[in-house]
Amino acid sequence: MENLTMSIYVLVGLIALALVFDFMNGFHDAANAIATVVSTGVLKPQTAVAMAAVFNFIAIFVVGLKVAAVVGKGTIDPTVVDQYVIFGALVGAIVWNLITWYYGIPSSSSHALVGGLVGAAVAKSGTGALVGGGLLKTVMFIVISPLMGFLLGSIIMLIVSWAFVKSTPRKVDTWFRRMQLASAAAYSLGHGGNDAQKTIGIIWMLLIVAGVTASGDKAPPMWVIVSCYATISLGTLFGGWRIVKTMGQKITKLKPVGGFCAETGGAITLFVATAMGIPVSTTHTITGAIVGVGASQKMSAVRWGVAGNIVWAWVFTIPASAFMAAIAWWIGTLIM
Repeated sequence: MENLTMSIYVLVGLIALALVFDFMNGFHDAANAIATVVSTGVLKPQTAVAMAAVFNFIAIFVVGLKVAAVVGKGTIDPTVVDQYVIFGALVGAIVWNLITWYYGIPSSSSHALVGGLVGAAVAKSGTGALVGGGLLKTVMFIVISPLMGFLLGSIIMLIVSWAFVKSTPRKVDTWFRRMQLASAAAYSLGHGGNDAQKTIGIIWMLLIVAGVTASGDKAPPMWVIVSCYATISLGTLFGGWRIVKTMGQKITKLKPVGGFCAETGGAITLFVATAMGIPVSTTHTITGAIVGVGASQKMSAVRWGVAGNIVWAWVFTIPASAFMAAIAWWIGTLIM
């Protein structure tokens, strides 16, 4: 690790900046957790975000820290990390999140952060600073996570359709209004479990660079874990309302049964990825599941133009945030 002189003010400022990103992650991605349950009319928006925030935090007791370790040590070479790289990565990710939130584009906060790390590290030390294995997993799951969501969402929808083929639409609607409460809670649990760990990984990396914790420690300090889960939950509580409509109704019209199937398929995908220690996009996952639910009914039920625009945002996120992070890294070297 480089011998760095980092003042306490710089350290505290960067931790605060990381928590700002964490808050924005919850704020930006709240739509992923609540869009289906709100758009189907099962819960009012305020109730939905409160429930999502609670289950975001409960995830602290359910999942481990595999994702945090990958973000902290498996994306870029830890020896190139300094306060300027962390600053550039966070600013790049935050700026991209603000742009996509403003235009109501459900992009990935996770991949914005990965792109930020890549851009800042390459700006400092070139492509040799990248950890190929960790990045390959992340890039692969840009494709795998929405495909898993799509397949699981469509399969669950088909199974439910067969199981309730003799039931009246009214009875199905009543039953799945209740079931959707459980599926929305499960998805929020998966969201908190995967996404909060990304900021934990950043702060953990920062503390190692500053010499506050040892690089051989198996876990970051507990205050880091609690503060990151609390902050993302608070961000979710405020909600990213611009994105809710896109996720909930513009891709395909959802009923409670479809909302349940999409959330369940998305939740399973998130739990699998988190168990494997892979930082995935909750946005990609739930979008794939929603499209799968719509396509299982009929292909024309999906607004493929809207879905296509979202995919372009996915493709563009890592290079765009990387470019912004590289500029922020250069600015950071001048002002810090």
